[in-house]
Amino acid sequence: MSLQGVLERGDEHLSEYPRTASWWNTASKLTCYAAIGYSKLVLSTAYNVEVKGLENLDLALARSQSENRGVVSIMNHMSMVDDPFLWGCLPWSYYRDVDHIRWCLGARNVCFKGTFLSYFFSLGKILPTDRFGRGPFQGSIEAAIRLLSPDDTLGLIYDGSESVKSKWLSYQRDDSAIEIPNLLAKKIQSEYINPVIRSKPSWVHIFPEGFVLQLQPPFNNSMRYFRWGVSRMVLEATRQPIIVPIFSHGFESIAPESEKKTFKERYLPANFGATVKVFIGEPVSDEIIQKYRAEWLALVEKFNRGAKDLNDKLMFDKKVQDLRSRLSSELRRHVLAIREATGEFAPEDVRFKDHQFWRKFTRSEGESHPDVKFVGLNWAIRRLQGLPPLVDEEETTTATEKTKKSWWRW
Repeated sequence: MSLQGVLERGDEHLSEYPRTASWWNTASKLTCYAAIGYSKLVLSTAYNVEVKGLENLDLALARSQSENRGVVSIMNHMSMVDDPFLWGCLPWSYYRDVDHIRWCLGARNVCFKGTFLSYFFSLGKILPTDRFGRGPFQGSIEAAIRLLSPDDTLGLIYDGSESVKSKWLSYQRDDSAIEIPNLLAKKIQSEYINPVIRSKPSWVHIFPEGFVLQLQPPFNNSMRYFRWGVSRMVLEATRQPIIVPIFSHGFESIAPESEKKTFKERYLPANFGATVKVFIGEPVSDEIIQKYRAEWLALVEKFNRGAKDLNDKLMFDKKVQDLRSRLSSELRRHVLAIREATGEFAPEDVRFKDHQFWRKFTRSEGESHPDVKFVGLNWAIRRLQGLPPLVDEEETTTATEKTKKSWWRW
């Protein structure tokens, strides 16, 4: 269920740059074309690329337009070149105009250091994400929720009324044909300027692990747990998005992690002749996602009936956190299923699906599980990125503070 305050903050975040200007769209398209073109040049001249399941993405994008729904693609994060090199693996036909090009999230402390990089990545349709201490309640997540909410579905913002509730529930499936309530949409749209020029629903690509993960054998090509930001996007968009799981490997050969990170290791491609494989799975069943969104609606009704924004209950209540956790685990299972279906790797260690494993591992800097070794560094450790430590949860003084701090680790 969508709340007005969330979408308005998403608009504010998107409005930090002049995305409604025609010159911005032109510059954005050229920037994306340059990054995609460079990726295609490197991949075509130095690597072997195999893409399987492209028809699944074709179908999802076609459905997105015919059903007026956003698309969320979710993928494992093996390398710092996953984006943009992933897009170099796809045909040019995917980039006919700027609306066809995906949005993505990028770490603020990596991609947005300084004015030039901030403009470059913003023109490349990247939203700045704070990975340490902000959790899932931040501008980039709410901007993604807004992007996944088609402009003409703002009438599905929850206001506590039974009419909006019934329309919201029925307008989730591709076979529903109802009239969207336009009065509320017009009222909301009149209160602020739409921050993005677009002619079709948006496509948002996510690396839900939040960090690059390269492990040494026998755990290579494994995944961390998926974080809650992706759950918020799926649950809180006005229209249920189409979710496409993707698994890739080989990008880690192009940019292997290293503790030294010399100029050559950091910026120049490696292991020429390696094979890159991208496996695109079938979209996640609408029926699966509908159940989670129905749970979210019930929680909104229970904790926030008639209000326009999230409150502490809808952010920190255990039932809400459990819902986000279960949904992120559900999405991870779909990506993992593609990994397992390739037959190219040993079954994933059962510990890796548990967020508590990674929390303990990161806080102990690997000492708690000495058998798990990184290629390079564990970038989930704040110290290794030159950031000061967070206040430890056990140092908080009240139960409420402990509850609120619990999402830091997500």
